[in-house]
Amino acid sequence: MNREIQTKIGQQLRALYDDVVDQGVPDRFVELLRNLEQQPDTRRHVDEDPSE
Repeated sequence: MNREIQTKIGQQLRALYDDVVDQGVPDRFVELLRNLEQQPDTRRHVDEDPSE
């Protein structure tokens, strides 16, 4: 795909999603994210030994 086509696709995608970006994040999602950030991370990493 040449540079001109890539540029045109980029412009069209920006035009399409600009409205979505301008809407911002709903208050309910912000609240959920804050709650998740306050909870301890209980996930284990793949390389951790579960016997530890």
